Amino acid sequence: MEAQLTAMRGELVGFAYRMLGSPFEAEDAAQETLLRAWKHAGDFDPVRGSLRTWVYRIATNVCLDMLRSAKRRARAVDFASTAAPGGDLGAPLPESTWVLPILDRSMELGRSRDRSAADPADVAVSRESVRLAFVAALQHLPPRQRAVLILRDVLCWPAGEVATLLETTVPSVTSALQRARAALRRADLPPPSPLSDAAKRSLLERYADAFERDDVAALVALLQEDVINSMPPFTWWIRGRDTVAAVMAASDGSCHGARMTFESANGGLALWQERPTGPGGAFEPFALLLFDFGETLIAGVTTFLGFRPPPTETEAAMPG
Repeated sequence: MEAQLTAMRGELVGFAYRMLGSPFEAEDAAQETLLRAWKHAGDFDPVRGSLRTWVYRIATNVCLDMLRSAKRRARAVDFASTAAPGGDLGAPLPESTWVLPILDRSMELGRSRDRSAADPADVAVSRESVRLAFVAALQHLPPRQRAVLILRDVLCWPAGEVATLLETTVPSVTSALQRARAALRRADLPPPSPLSDAAKRSLLERYADAFERDDVAALVALLQEDVINSMPPFTWWIRGRDTVAAVMAASDGSCHGARMTFESANGGLALWQERPTGPGGAFEPFALLLFDFGETLIAGVTTFLGFRPPPTETEAAMPG
């Protein structure tokens, strides 16, 4: 059982991240789940259900416990914008305020119930299900509805298995799922971009090049007209290509000398902004940039200032 539990860590982190909106809390939840499963391994009865169902019941209860005293995490666009070119960013808000990014290497994105399958359509849906906007929308759902929607629509669990996991009835699961789906429709999430992965990478390569050269004109040419830029942990955010250009033109020059490197986060391409520690010093991460894409251009840029991913334990040994 030890090897089976350890192998589940990545998918448990992915499940907990969708539930909690924080990679730090997701890592904690996955670790707590595995510890409880190991300590209570004697309680597992294969006659009553699979090991995965039993472990996910523990994981769901861990997440629900964590959410009892938690406030809903938000994005910058959930706050009223007071941003202006050259204006003050305001005071940073605590980490617990924000829906935070997660690096893809920290979790397992697989959606299929058949762990050996890798259907491209399933992979695409899985990537969309960790998109920042989707995870933020999930935070508006009551915790049990959130769990039902993730288990049924993201992980594709049968209604009967979800009912067993949550110790409720199939009609109750079906009702919760219908309400959760209706709430997500009201959230009016933007549709997935039709751009290919290659086209998105090309846009970000040009974005990184323009950023490093301080070429504002080239950079804003990659943004769609109603682009939204935000910078957690500040509530500051702006809308519109012309506004972005004005803000960049009024910049204090603090980004000079920075470089961009590629990362995979929230199911898509991202960029680290790295800055030197001093003259001739080594580069270190300063911010993680996540992108939304429209029909042909970049639709949104979220710059997570000061973000550092939590340490992972993908090969963590279970306690003896």
